Amino acid sequence: MNSNLDAKTIVCIPAFNEAKNISDIVQKSKKYAKEVIVYDDGSKDDTYEVAESAGASVIRNQENKGYGVAIRSLFQAAKEQDADIMVTLDADGQHNPDQIPDLIDHLKQGFDIVIGSRFLRNDDKEKVPRFRSFGIKTITKLTQTGASTKITDSQSGFRAYSKNALSKINLFEDGMAVSTEILLRANEKKLSITEVPITIDYDIEDPSTHNPISHGIGVLYSVFQYFSLRHPMAFYGLPGIALLGVAAFFLKNALHLFSETGYVSTNMILIAVGIAVVGVVLLATGAILYTLIAFFKGKVKY
Repeated sequence: MNSNLDAKTIVCIPAFNEAKNISDIVQKSKKYAKEVIVYDDGSKDDTYEVAESAGASVIRNQENKGYGVAIRSLFQAAKEQDADIMVTLDADGQHNPDQIPDLIDHLKQGFDIVIGSRFLRNDDKEKVPRFRSFGIKTITKLTQTGASTKITDSQSGFRAYSKNALSKINLFEDGMAVSTEILLRANEKKLSITEVPITIDYDIEDPSTHNPISHGIGVLYSVFQYFSLRHPMAFYGLPGIALLGVAAFFLKNALHLFSETGYVSTNMILIAVGIAVVGVVLLATGAILYTLIAFFKGKVKY
């Protein structure tokens, strides 16, 4: 018997129009899990029927809600099933289910999250198309800034989570930015993360693809949102103070010009006032958010 089955391992697979691939993915995954759950995100083909016939439990959504909704639903399903280990992988055939034990073995070493990375081995790196490699690395740099981690592949959907991670991570993102949100939440909860090398098959027919621009914007928004709520005084307050300094500079020049020549520079005064108003608003926003967050965390009591 596979030693990975000693713990209650659930493999979770988000799928959208993957009838041609899902049966093989489910059957291979079943070798390493006590249950396989497929989230059918509004597929127009036979994904639901094929996945169910292959032996998976299927959560079916009538409409396509997005990757983030799928992952949130799978997290919830794993929690309800009281999983010891949750593994996620894509349904398009790019991930190899036979590498699931590699992730689980590292999880059993005490890590909370194990990520399958395309960038740990040179031969795997070379298989990633250049445009995708550039996009993934750019997004990963943004994620590293917010999550204080040195991971190499923040957008990999091939991951394993411990029971501890499942209990502490609550998600809100609906789209592809959920991959980054998970890492930001993990950093907030001080969860340990490591990576293992995986091999991606880019030769499959019709792989799942996502608009790189909207994906990048979504990740950037998640990182900014995280910083603005976790460090409001730094995110809003410091720019506010800087703008007040700029406003003071313009006002000083306007006053100096008036004292020297008697000329009232309306433009300079308007610029100073406008910049000062924005600075005050940013400072006030930072202070209000800091107070609210501190209150909800129990740091401020009435």
